[in-house]
Amino acid sequence: MPHTRATVLIVDDQPTNIHALASLLKGDYRILTATRGEKALELAQGKQAPDLILMDIVMPDMDGYEICRRLKDNEATRAIPVIFVTALDHEKDEEEGLNLGAADYISKPFSPAVVRARVRNQVNLKLKTDLLEKISLQDGLTEIHNRRYFDQKLAEEWARLSRNNQSLSLLMIDIDQFKPYNDHYGHGAGDECLRRVAQALERVPVRAMDLVARYGGEEFVVLLPETDAQGARHVAEGMIDAISALGITHEYSDVAPHVTISAGGATHSRQHPKASAEALKKAADTALYQAKKNGRNQYQADT
Repeated sequence: MPHTRATVLIVDDQPTNIHALASLLKGDYRILTATRGEKALELAQGKQAPDLILMDIVMPDMDGYEICRRLKDNEATRAIPVIFVTALDHEKDEEEGLNLGAADYISKPFSPAVVRARVRNQVNLKLKTDLLEKISLQDGLTEIHNRRYFDQKLAEEWARLSRNNQSLSLLMIDIDQFKPYNDHYGHGAGDECLRRVAQALERVPVRAMDLVARYGGEEFVVLLPETDAQGARHVAEGMIDAISALGITHEYSDVAPHVTISAGGATHSRQHPKASAEALKKAADTALYQAKKNGRNQYQADT
């Protein structure tokens, strides 16, 4: 696997200053540049967001302090470390920058060796923090997202889609007769079954915004933003078919000779609104219970 270089965004209204820093760092990092505050904020929220921002303070349209303030006020950019590189060398200037959330402060004229070392330290810290965050949001066994991540995304999507009057669907999924499977084939086989089911479920949705997560035990949850009840049914039935197609032998199931799943779904829409995200989740869980009560290996929608 090729090594992906960390990205550094350099923000300065003077092209000569940008060139000096870029020349110093381009051998080790992918470089982005901006001469205006608005452009810096746009790049910071881009698909390839920077791992570190080097920024001047004195700029004409929006000074570095204000850019830093906006970065730290935005959930999407708050974690990006900022190093001020500036000719302002008074103690109060440094104090203000650090109080705004900057990670470091370098005075001009700067030492190239010091800049390289401080950039390296901050980038390494950011990458380690990102890795720990990723691990904390991932289920250790199945390597798909975990319940904590699902809870975060459900709250975000509920707020976004309720504001825009768009649909949000949610599926609750349970592996049928998993306890007998675990009891007779052993926990090792049970873990492998969970991994294979998780991977198969995750392959069914085709949009990046769709989320499949392990909810706990043998239960999974699927978040489908901008999806109506018919779309939710289509995804759920595709998942039921995908798990049956795995053909994982289950001689101790009273549903089928192979592993199957049951699914329940609910949709929040303008026509059929739910009172809250928790109400949406509860409705999907109730529908799952009904699917299992009706014989399992099927989908039941909230009514």
